[in-house]
Amino acid sequence: MEPDMEDKTLELMNTSVMESHTGDLSPKTTTVFKITNGPLTSSRKRPSAGNYEKEKDVCIQLFDQWSEADQVEFVEHLISRMCHYQHGHINSYLKPMLQRDFITALPAQGLDHIAENILSFLDARSLCSAELVCKEWQRVISEGMLWKKLIERMVRTDPLWKGLSERHQWEKYLFKNRTTEVPPNSYYRSLYPKIIQDIETIEANWRCGRHNLQRIQCRSENSKGVYCLQYDDDKIISGLRDNSIKIWDKQSLECLKILTGHTGSVLCLQYDERVIVTGSSDSTVSGQDPHAPPTEQVLFGWWVILSTAVTLTWTNCAAADELWTSTRVWDVNSGEVLNTLIHHNEAVLHLRFCNGLMVTCSKDRSIAVWDMASPTDISLRRVLVGHRAAVNVVDFDDKYIVSASGDRTIKVWSTSTCEFVRTLNGHKRGIACLQYRDRLVVSGSSDNTIRLWDIECGACLRVLEGHEELVRCIRFDNKRIVSGAYDGKIKVWDLQAALDPRAPASTLCLRTLVEHSGRVFRLQFDEFQIISSSHDDTILIWDFLNVSSNGQMEGRSPSRTYTYISR
Repeated sequence: MEPDMEDKTLELMNTSVMESHTGDLSPKTTTVFKITNGPLTSSRKRPSAGNYEKEKDVCIQLFDQWSEADQVEFVEHLISRMCHYQHGHINSYLKPMLQRDFITALPAQGLDHIAENILSFLDARSLCSAELVCKEWQRVISEGMLWKKLIERMVRTDPLWKGLSERHQWEKYLFKNRTTEVPPNSYYRSLYPKIIQDIETIEANWRCGRHNLQRIQCRSENSKGVYCLQYDDDKIISGLRDNSIKIWDKQSLECLKILTGHTGSVLCLQYDERVIVTGSSDSTVSGQDPHAPPTEQVLFGWWVILSTAVTLTWTNCAAADELWTSTRVWDVNSGEVLNTLIHHNEAVLHLRFCNGLMVTCSKDRSIAVWDMASPTDISLRRVLVGHRAAVNVVDFDDKYIVSASGDRTIKVWSTSTCEFVRTLNGHKRGIACLQYRDRLVVSGSSDNTIRLWDIECGACLRVLEGHEELVRCIRFDNKRIVSGAYDGKIKVWDLQAALDPRAPASTLCLRTLVEHSGRVFRLQFDEFQIISSSHDDTILIWDFLNVSSNGQMEGRSPSRTYTYISR
């Protein structure tokens, strides 16, 4: 409302008010109120309460005939003429009118689902407070199973919650509709604090180094190390220096199957639900399909490879193993060789595949990008060159391919075009390992350091020091970096602190784990465990979830050992 608004004169003509009991239809006296920007004035004072009631009725009738905008303007004028004491009375009157309890009102209108949806966005602390508001709120929370929905939301978004739901078997009570037999809301209400306690215990175990240790002795007569591994809830697949691939039962630690066919050490592997892809110092890349027939014939120019589980027959290619290296594709279940890719002319040092794309790298300084239509239909898309020494590791996503080399550099390439993007410089010696996710690259080098990089601008964000020899393997998630080195040690680092430039270097390493008696070649970890392999021919399982009561904070942990001697 403008401050210089013209004075308004409101005539309240009560000619419409008739004396019904007398039948007198003549107009009565006219009362004129003048509302100005100054104090309220009247042509006459209110002589009696009786006249006030009549005048009030007339005013209300006229007020009801105005538009909403006019009504607001009129009330603003009236309030501006009142004293502070009157404002206090009006405020006390308006406050309860402006405070609406929608959660209580909605169910009364048959809209319980809207009330439940509003409260379903609360976190645990707020949900506890909401239960104490009144019985109606507590009823909405209970009948809406909102504690169940909160746990389901956490399981969908947090890998730690998801892992606990699978390991502790309460996932079977989640993601079921109301028509299914499910426990009452009180079950989920009591389950939530137990989950929080489990999470706090796991985090404390990581910080303090408390763990149970299981050990697989997988040495054979001519084996001198376990170069690579990958695991899931049921199995561990490892690649050995004795040219074999061994599949282990993760619960019993027994060897389930041995895949043979490579004529050199198995240096790298990756598998999914269909195939295992392995790379070897025989320079081949191989793969197998779980549901394929025992024998497959694959043509690569003039090479014809007939593969079974344990034998390879070569035609027109004498001494091929001495001249070429390969990548092989294996059947996860049957162990049959489905495909052998021959491109690199020296050892295949690392590989990655995902969503129909595979990238391999080699001691021959090149990177090969492959299109994987199926396990038996893999074609070479592009060869990337630029490194001046062996390419030790590759990783990629939909945007970038990242490679690291003994030439001390990390190179970034476009995934879609395979064009070179930039080089990351900083390591003082060759780079042995890296992982790339989102815009973060973490690399380990023979200069004994770990570096964190922003891939978009190429800046080094942090240097982690602590290992005494070459950093051979590295992995990270949202919380931690875990590294393994030739000093036989595994170190756990705080990732969030490492990304904070204000954090002191002395606070970054959370724990050093010492159990391997040889160089650590490969590791993988999740929220509950680390699994590592070493030159000492062992695979170690570091369990931070199922820690026995006599597990110790420091020193060597209780362990269970299974030894496999190949014949």
